[in-house]
Amino acid sequence: MTNIGISGTGFIATGLYKRLQQDEEFTVSGVLTRRRTENVTHMSSAVLTNDIAALTASADIIVECSGDVHHGTEVIEEAHRMGLPVVTMNAELQVTTGSHFAKTGYITEAEGDQPGSLAALRENVLAMGFRPLVYGNIKGFLNINPSKQDMLYWADKKGLRLSKVTSFTDGTKVQIEQVLTANGLQADILRQGLTGETVEDVETGGQYLAEQVTGRPISDYVICASGPPGVFITASHDSNQTAALDYFKLGPGPNYTLTTPFHLCHLEIVKTLRRVKNGEPPLLTNSTDPKISAAAIAKRQLEPGEMIAEGCGSFAVRGEAVKTNLHPDHIPIGLIKDAVIKKSVAAGEIIRITDLELPSSRALSIWKSIHAALEVR
Repeated sequence: MTNIGISGTGFIATGLYKRLQQDEEFTVSGVLTRRRTENVTHMSSAVLTNDIAALTASADIIVECSGDVHHGTEVIEEAHRMGLPVVTMNAELQVTTGSHFAKTGYITEAEGDQPGSLAALRENVLAMGFRPLVYGNIKGFLNINPSKQDMLYWADKKGLRLSKVTSFTDGTKVQIEQVLTANGLQADILRQGLTGETVEDVETGGQYLAEQVTGRPISDYVICASGPPGVFITASHDSNQTAALDYFKLGPGPNYTLTTPFHLCHLEIVKTLRRVKNGEPPLLTNSTDPKISAAAIAKRQLEPGEMIAEGCGSFAVRGEAVKTNLHPDHIPIGLIKDAVIKKSVAAGEIIRITDLELPSSRALSIWKSIHAALEVR
């Protein structure tokens, strides 16, 4: 049996813990929580710990799915110090400090969330001879500035944290996911904040986006109320396959849209664990040379002295994909935690690192080192 150490006790971590109870290949050796262990009643007390070192000491593979950039950074740093491979379901962390860890050890985003699902679909698409043009995410609804009252309602209805529901709704999550996709799959973005076309069906959206491609493939998303909760790739193929692909109901070409109509999060992590165990290369990283970032954007006027407890899922800021070379002084939304605004920032503006004060942290230090390396290039 391969020992799995899980970092987190939220929705994803709990689902993975339950899934591994029935697995004959993997077993949970430890679960890291920041809560008092006696207050975590949905997991066996025998595996719970508050100690990162204790988690790594008993594990063969670490799964980081805490949803916290700062905490997850410390977990992965210790795991790599111990020579352990790390699987993440934490796109926020990947686009903030993940490029550092792509150099210090084995790290991969898991299949199951949209970036990992796109990476897995890409492997399948390439194996069939397609040439990807668009790596697409499917979103059913978006409101970039939702009310707290609405978000509290949906958080209670879905049984999720308020910050998570808010980041899903205001577009922060999809922006972060497509940043990771772009960096990991060597793709570009068409513009700041992506395109996010509202379409009647996914195929129409894929065709529209493919027509905008002039160089590298692009990472983007569509808003499609009738679309499945999954991902798509729009790609071209050789002209000698046109008749066959039309027969296979993919249309007349020259571009074709292939979808994975689901993403089952923790249930699919096991596929990535097996990938790691078998010695296969990472499914998806943020690359060691990221060109796209998830910048913090003010949702409203921000004034000096205001504190933002957490960036992702905040009612003060949201995230947007940006090209780093065009906005070298931006602050990644994943870094914002207990931040104090130093200068007024107007609604809709990108927040610069000089606009706020951040407490020292390993995540901040690592991001500064990544940023400095990119500036040298």
